[in-house]
Amino acid sequence: MPSSRRAPAVTDLPALRDAPKLLFIVTEDWFFASHFLPMARAARRMGLDVVVATQVDRHRAVIEQAGIRVIPVATDRRSGFAVPQEVARLVGVLRHERPDIVHCIALRSIVAGGLAGRVSGVRRYVLAPTGLGHLWISRGRRAAFGRAIIRRAAGWLRGPGTVFLFENADDPAELGVSAARGDRIAFVGGAGVDGDAFPAHPIPPDYPPLRLAFVGRMLWPKGAGLAVEAVRIARSRGVSVTLDLYGAPDRSNPDAIPERQLAAWGSAEGIRWHGAVADVAKVWSEAHAAILPTYYREGVPRALIEALACGRAVITTNVPGCRDAVRDGVEGIVVPSRDALALATGIAALTPDRLAEMGAAARRRFEERYTEEAVMAAVTGVYRDLLAVSSPPRR
Repeated sequence: MPSSRRAPAVTDLPALRDAPKLLFIVTEDWFFASHFLPMARAARRMGLDVVVATQVDRHRAVIEQAGIRVIPVATDRRSGFAVPQEVARLVGVLRHERPDIVHCIALRSIVAGGLAGRVSGVRRYVLAPTGLGHLWISRGRRAAFGRAIIRRAAGWLRGPGTVFLFENADDPAELGVSAARGDRIAFVGGAGVDGDAFPAHPIPPDYPPLRLAFVGRMLWPKGAGLAVEAVRIARSRGVSVTLDLYGAPDRSNPDAIPERQLAAWGSAEGIRWHGAVADVAKVWSEAHAAILPTYYREGVPRALIEALACGRAVITTNVPGCRDAVRDGVEGIVVPSRDALALATGIAALTPDRLAEMGAAARRRFEERYTEEAVMAAVTGVYRDLLAVSSPPRR
């Protein structure tokens, strides 16, 4: 019979001074707090001492309230030339903390954290690219050089004490990682989403107009501009549709959409820009469908998973991560990337009956692959497997 005793909250846990130590390396505290805090809580519940090395802005208190210690590490994502300084700072952190596992989140952290770990004698790594981002859609010698560095770093770090944690089926080959050559690979559904926090909602009955919502960082490759263009085309063809844009520009990203452009879009008929949004579940409860015409190299976009959880059909593009989550004609409509005309045609195809059918399929897809519980179980399993590897040698 199950015990009625309450499981201890993370904040109830004592200091785990003699426990195995897990150290996350991530560039920004907001990114860790919004995507990976459940992962850290799960690690605490399995008895690990958990530390996060990150650039501190406004989310330190949220992380520390979960019983996770934060070590500030200055990072400048705008410059690749700052990586050597970041490596030097992380070497100091790792030599002081002596973690049993280092979990590097995103490409920059894999390079800086991996190099620092090699210098510091770290033997166990979780390397989580979370998508390949701006670097994999950029052209020119500098981008090619950056991709070569990432691939070389992945090669340096492979070995029995390293697990590569991917979110989609395309990224391993891009990094030169393969189970056939002995690399340890695990797949997870992004960072997972709490299905209770993002419940399925009935489709709003006030149709038309078809209300589309875009949620994401306001970066050109995320596709907000394509969504605007597609809605304009659909409206010119007589489709009754509106578009709500939710998100703020990422000023440290070279692909950020200027606020003046966002304001101009928001003043057009049928289109509104709302800026950053705290209650994303409310957005999906009020929208009929999601639109995410990204050509960014995603892992699996969190906004897409949240829309699936809330039972919303998704119009998205045939790019890694998105095509893993959404099947054309089942959970939504998948169109070629950078094709506003195809998006407009997809918009016109979203009848009330299709919205209801696809919305129900979307929630099922979420429950099959993208729940927070499933992701946390997979990740803690990776930690347990790594801790069972006794002082793995360097290759």
